[in-house]
Amino acid sequence: MKIKDFTHKTTVKVRFHEVDMLGVCNNAVYINYFETARLEYIKAAGLIPEGGIFSDGNLFFMVRNEINYLGHSYFDDELDVYSKISYIKNSSFGYDHIIVNKKSEKIVVDGKGVVVFVDPKTRKSTPLKNEFIEKIKKFEPGVRLINE
Repeated sequence: MKIKDFTHKTTVKVRFHEVDMLGVCNNAVYINYFETARLEYIKAAGLIPEGGIFSDGNLFFMVRNEINYLGHSYFDDELDVYSKISYIKNSSFGYDHIIVNKKSEKIVVDGKGVVVFVDPKTRKSTPLKNEFIEKIKKFEPGVRLINE
């Protein structure tokens, strides 16, 4: 993964309660940063319904998170979280993430995530809506469409 390939960036700051006694950001916190970035991504891509995020009855479940720790961050560090949807399948799509220390410009972590679109009644995966796919293709021209 290369930073130049990412269309979206959000910035977070390591807060006091996110570090351990050595001042190092706890490993689990990076998953929260990925989640924050995904929410900002879908806002930027125009995927939030008019009535708000939970207003349309659509359900998206996070089914996988993967993370590689390449360095450390510390209290008060500013981190740039780069995100993109790298592929779309029938009922799921995948995110790629890179977190970079803004000051040192070093990659702290990278990771991936998989999200599944779920029928609200059956709670089973269901095909993604065309409107969703078209908005992602417009926002993320390099997204791969994978036919299952």
